[in-house]
Amino acid sequence: MPVKISAFPKCYLEAIATRQMSLFAWIGMARSLDADGLEMYEGFFESLEPAYLDTVGEAIHSAGFAMPMLCCSPDFTNPDGDARKRAVEHEIKMVAVTRRLGGAGAVCRVLSGQRYPEVARQQGLEWCAECIHAVLPAAREHGIVLGLENHYKDGFWKYPEFAQKKDVFLDLLEMVPERKYFGVQYDPSNAIVAGDDPVDLLRQVADRVVSMHASDRYLAEGASLEELRQSDGTLGYSPNLRHGVTGKGLNDYDAIFGILAAHGYKGWISIEDGMNGMEEMAESLAFLRRKSAQYFQEAE
Repeated sequence: MPVKISAFPKCYLEAIATRQMSLFAWIGMARSLDADGLEMYEGFFESLEPAYLDTVGEAIHSAGFAMPMLCCSPDFTNPDGDARKRAVEHEIKMVAVTRRLGGAGAVCRVLSGQRYPEVARQQGLEWCAECIHAVLPAAREHGIVLGLENHYKDGFWKYPEFAQKKDVFLDLLEMVPERKYFGVQYDPSNAIVAGDDPVDLLRQVADRVVSMHASDRYLAEGASLEELRQSDGTLGYSPNLRHGVTGKGLNDYDAIFGILAAHGYKGWISIEDGMNGMEEMAESLAFLRRKSAQYFQEAE
């Protein structure tokens, strides 16, 4: 069967997180979208009290949606040991929130943390792995899957993702061998931003992918990826690298869906779009519906 598709309001992320826009207003707007679920972000919630969370859950479900993934941004590389401990404790709370809103089997995203200049590669890897292992018991208890994303940078962070580059990401993944309650939250666009080949990355992690973000990037006229590369070989969020309708940018979604189908992928695909309006988000969702039906029905 085709995979299920959820929507994430990247266009309204800052507005909702800073309370300029109500989360409930977004849920109401999303009724017009052809999606099966709504992905949440930890910064959307005004409270973690059960009564408030239940009103959020009721709004999601009454709008006809599931809540398949909660995006969290733990900073597991913070040089301050107490800060890392607090990050673990907060992520454990978010695992419980994920269960409350999404039920068993939902994905709670984890990140590695920020790429602090003073934190060496090996030290950062050890801290990240230690913190993820500390969260895993809560994931098992609640029946929630932790999804490690090949991320660029949380919008409210000072530094980019510690495990942004493929080699660091793969090393961290290897340090956490758990497969039932831990896997990869794959984002092909973030691989492009990191200067990596998203299809090559997927080939190396396909058997561990538990969820996916589907967005796209395209180059402004006259720009090239090489021109966007910074001295350390990564890519910044240059104005010449823009969001666009999924399927019309730099990602090869035929290759991506082909690899996922070949590995029997049954998770959710969440659309990260709408930077240029709800119409583009609807167009992206329609594209993903077509590709999902094509590749996953063929794989049956």
